[in-house]
Amino acid sequence: MALLRRDLLGYTPLYAEKLDPSMSSIGDSKESFYFGSLEGVLAQRYPNQWPSEDLLPSWRQTMECYYKNVLSVGRKLLALIALALDLDEDFFEQVGALNDPTAVVRLLRYPGEVISSDVETYGASAHSDYGMVTLLLTDGVPGLQVCRDKSKQPRVWEDVPGIRGAFIVNIGDMMERWTNGLFRSTLHRVMPVGKERYSKFL
Repeated sequence: MALLRRDLLGYTPLYAEKLDPSMSSIGDSKESFYFGSLEGVLAQRYPNQWPSEDLLPSWRQTMECYYKNVLSVGRKLLALIALALDLDEDFFEQVGALNDPTAVVRLLRYPGEVISSDVETYGASAHSDYGMVTLLLTDGVPGLQVCRDKSKQPRVWEDVPGIRGAFIVNIGDMMERWTNGLFRSTLHRVMPVGKERYSKFL
């Protein structure tokens, strides 16, 4: 709690977020830790909060290394998306979309308890991500579901299988707008499955 989230960065306790406010749930059954830019204007304006080195030795250095490596993968993915759109490979760099990266790493823990009550319980209620793309790495525990056609009612949810060592890639709302709906953002949610689950994404 000493690192409670401030300016979107830091720790968020269980049930403090509800990604789909229309749901009657008490809040999403997850806790998270967010950190972002390591340098540049945004890093100065929104500094990361880190646990002390005494408490978690080498954790900050490990997380910073992870951030840099996944950001590099994200840049390569955006180059592929540009090529798929019949644009120059460095299109997103040319338009400044990668200047002073605003990417945020979210470390998530879902306790996974299935609560039998009249109140809806979600690890993460239905939502789409607001950015360009999301790279998601999970621990193999199920629970993630996607809805391929978010405009269709009733919604049809499909389980997403985990592939060891692979990222799950979600298109975000910003990319949907930039491509005029050609690439559509992914509506997704996390359901409790009775087992603790960890994931991290950028």
